[in-house]
Amino acid sequence: MKHTFFAALAAVSMFAFAQPAVAESCHGESKHASAQQSADIVDVAVGAGQFQTLAAALQAAGLVDTLKGDGPFTVFAPTDDAFRALPQGTVDRLLRPENRAELTRILTYHVVPGRVTADQLAGQQTRPNTVAGARLQIDARQGVSVNNARVVQADVAASNGVIHVIDRVLLPPAH
Repeated sequence: MKHTFFAALAAVSMFAFAQPAVAESCHGESKHASAQQSADIVDVAVGAGQFQTLAAALQAAGLVDTLKGDGPFTVFAPTDDAFRALPQGTVDRLLRPENRAELTRILTYHVVPGRVTADQLAGQQTRPNTVAGARLQIDARQGVSVNNARVVQADVAASNGVIHVIDRVLLPPAH
């Protein structure tokens, strides 16, 4: 089973890139944000180094090209630690080709159409539709939580949307 996971992870390595160095303009402003914004959601996630499992899952589900598309997308991105918190064997099982539909449903449950920033959510509760067709429960009254996950870093900019880093994998409701 581990072989499947590492094979998928190796396939993602072709998307890896070095994070752009932070440079300063003649006005002393950081160019990091604009350099990062030229990278799409997949490139930003892979470059961050904490989403290797997510990147492998996107590859296995055939969603890399979609999330490299025009968008805009809002992605609630679980970290590698969030995937490790799943029951043992879950990731390996989901990465098998015969489980591609289930993996796709889980991954698209982490994606909301449009660019939704923390400022737009601040102080409210909302239930946006995901690309998977199910709703999330977002509570941004004190910090930001999405279903049972906590947003640990908000508003990571990408050229085709925004990433909010979460500490758990979101599981969609049963059909």
